[in-house]
Amino acid sequence: MNIRINMPRLRRDLEELGRIGRDERGGVSRPSFSPADLEARAWLQKKIEEAGLCYRQDGAGNQFGRVACDRRTVMAGSHIDTVPNGGMFDGAAGVVAALEAARRIIEEKVPLKKALEVASFTDEEGNLVGDFLGSRAFLGLLDEKEVRGGRTSFGVPFGEVLKRTGFTAEGILSAHKDRPDLDAYLELHIEQGPVLEEEGVPIGIVERISGKHYRQCAFVGESGHAGTTPLELRRDAFLGLADLALRATQLVATRYYGSMLTVGKAILHPGSFSVIPGRADFTLEFRSASPEALAAIEKEVFALAEDVAATRGLSFASRVVDSTTPVAVAPRILDLLEEECRALDIRSMRLTSGAGHDAQILAGACDVGMIFVPSPDGVSHSPAEGVDWDALEKGANLLLRALLRLAA
Repeated sequence: MNIRINMPRLRRDLEELGRIGRDERGGVSRPSFSPADLEARAWLQKKIEEAGLCYRQDGAGNQFGRVACDRRTVMAGSHIDTVPNGGMFDGAAGVVAALEAARRIIEEKVPLKKALEVASFTDEEGNLVGDFLGSRAFLGLLDEKEVRGGRTSFGVPFGEVLKRTGFTAEGILSAHKDRPDLDAYLELHIEQGPVLEEEGVPIGIVERISGKHYRQCAFVGESGHAGTTPLELRRDAFLGLADLALRATQLVATRYYGSMLTVGKAILHPGSFSVIPGRADFTLEFRSASPEALAAIEKEVFALAEDVAATRGLSFASRVVDSTTPVAVAPRILDLLEEECRALDIRSMRLTSGAGHDAQILAGACDVGMIFVPSPDGVSHSPAEGVDWDALEKGANLLLRALLRLAA
């Protein structure tokens, strides 16, 4: 069946959604449960209902639009929340493309053997209490202690945020009870990197999604006067951090090519001129598409940290903030997407996703697949984030055909 998406309508919807949460710096600031996010949720509900889908929202705020009522379900979607001062395509392109695909199936009155559901998951970006709040709630994978007592990335207790929204910790923790029997989940997304654009290929078919370990760490030494404490007697916590960052990066680059390590944030204490830092708090993140490499990196990096601490007279401590496991996409989904690319005469290539996505979490319940479209200049999480509209049309048509294969 040669159905095509309505590209002018898809683009119009994306641009309309992109105006919600537009900030003074030209980006989109729509963190989950913010006023802008609540406005966007109302917008999405209206669009779902206007399209003729059956709308529902679970206790975690995940939004769904359903076609047909069979319990066995094929799902497609992403998220509409953003990082502060982010772009208008990360996540949103996947939700709007899934909605457009469902609309076209309804308009063409295509009979379905399985239910089809469009999904928008809460807080994929991790602004509340860890990444993937919505999709983890959907699978029943949340830490109850964090939901009930955690703090958001903005320093506000999560419970205070919930009081302003009508959502509750109990509702979030029980959201998985409403989950249908999933057969497959597909997610269209901008690549958030430069590979497709550099290769001149409009479609990326994700074959692996990297896992991530994210830790809050600290080196603790001793503060002292910067002008009177000899260098050889110092217990400088910042030098411990600098030493670890360099040695750990070299380790990952030389032994685990393709994996990543990042120190994304560092705070020195007491943080004054003329005072040796007695404490360095920092984040440490490492990612890999290989479970074995991820485990080895964790072991070796923290052995390095202990060696740095012992050499420099420091103590070292860390705690896990978040972690996800690498995911390999099921061969049946890879084959299906590549077959449909050939049928549409679209060039494609296989890719590994270094970024995490809701599909990574949904892989715990069903086979998943991801379709990437190019990000101009590889930019994402920025007001400069863009999309290749022609490639997005190709990706949305691929999504539509794949959903028809899976559900009809």
